[in-house]
Amino acid sequence: MATVWQQQVFALDARYNAHRAPNHPNFRTLYIRRRSQLLREYSRTEDPTFRKQYLKLRGLLLQQRYGVNCDQNSIRSRSISAKSSSRISESPESFRFQSENVSPQEMGGVVPTRQAEASRAIVGGTTIAENYAFVGVHHIFDQHTAAVTMLKFANNDRSRLGCASLDGTVSVCNVTASPPHVEVVFRGHKKGVTGFDWSVSNDLMVSCSLDGTICLWNIASSKCLRVVRDPIGAELLSCLFQPANNNMVIAGNSQGMVEVLNVSTGIYPRGGSSKLGGKVLSLAFDSTGVLLWAGNNKGTLVSFLFDAETGRLSKCRRVVVAENCQITCISWRAWISREARDPTLLVNCAANVVCLFRVIDKEGGLKLRRKFSIRHKSSLIRSTFCPIMSFRQGACVVTGSEDSCVYFLDIEREGKACVNKLQGHACPVLGVSFNYDESLLATSDNQGLVIIWKREKRPGSAAGFQNS
Repeated sequence: MATVWQQQVFALDARYNAHRAPNHPNFRTLYIRRRSQLLREYSRTEDPTFRKQYLKLRGLLLQQRYGVNCDQNSIRSRSISAKSSSRISESPESFRFQSENVSPQEMGGVVPTRQAEASRAIVGGTTIAENYAFVGVHHIFDQHTAAVTMLKFANNDRSRLGCASLDGTVSVCNVTASPPHVEVVFRGHKKGVTGFDWSVSNDLMVSCSLDGTICLWNIASSKCLRVVRDPIGAELLSCLFQPANNNMVIAGNSQGMVEVLNVSTGIYPRGGSSKLGGKVLSLAFDSTGVLLWAGNNKGTLVSFLFDAETGRLSKCRRVVVAENCQITCISWRAWISREARDPTLLVNCAANVVCLFRVIDKEGGLKLRRKFSIRHKSSLIRSTFCPIMSFRQGACVVTGSEDSCVYFLDIEREGKACVNKLQGHACPVLGVSFNYDESLLATSDNQGLVIIWKREKRPGSAAGFQNS
């Protein structure tokens, strides 16, 4: 209960942080970090009977001091009333984390089994809840002035975090330095940045924007190497490197086109575009770079085969996840272990669900395995697989939500799947990303705040899974 109370107080302070010293962002960051530290220290000796009273008084004082009401309850009530006429009916039950009526047998062994003794030994034999006990705030970044739409740690890197924002910039942060700091801010787009990706070797970064351009950045020199406009002048909403050939970049635009770009030459190859329809909001490759999935704002998910030699795209399978509900994130994961061999797709859909699909054939066909309810109707909510879940009994995914919380979901658990909830944000949580060893989790929100969470250290845990 003390941990929940700490996060509630921290979230209250975060809601008012934009009003605190508006011309001094460094002070705001320092203040909120110190508040987090004091809350952790105070809760060790604090009397639980005063928690509710303190939270209420703190809210009243902040409201009087800044002359605005940022109370979370009133925010939620306004949000619910504004959406009461929505096409999809909502009930209180729809926002509880529950799986659909899919039996463990129907899951098809999609997660590691209880016989994985060696795998459990690697992580110290701890439970899923213990492994994902992220409670403390490691650092807070607020260099962006608009929503941070996407976060991504560099490949196999525990320190460098990329952040894309609707303020038109992309930043790279070092989260393990002392102190953590922003290494570089890339300024080249004229409108909001909607997506980005690291190259395999982390020496390059590609970003796309509402201004209809793709930019290629050199990380070491902090320079823009190339700017390429969309061939039809449309807004670009998603992009990623082809994993086997980083000369190739795939982008999705607002006119429903999935396009292949040779970023080294700035040329769009013939046959490298395909019409999906709607607005292409999300893209994901498998590890080979042969299978590509794209999702749009109409609830449609389509798979493509990519020809590495010619850059040609061939449309294969089509699935409607939820009609006219935007698909905001797709994540692919090959469950490489002796216990679980099925490749899997994690999909955020603005029908208040996160969906888990099994990839059933070489053309990217999908079979729904489970659904989890979250609050998601309009924002660009993203989720991610936990990087080293295949070494554990069970497996977790993490997702943002429009209720300002971050949820850890055990996809093997029957019944209630939520094993942890973080409450430090004051508005919809958009981006989530783990570093490769799961020691740190980064989350971003609609106001531009980025929070770095650290794992709670537990005696007996494997060294590789603890925060340094």
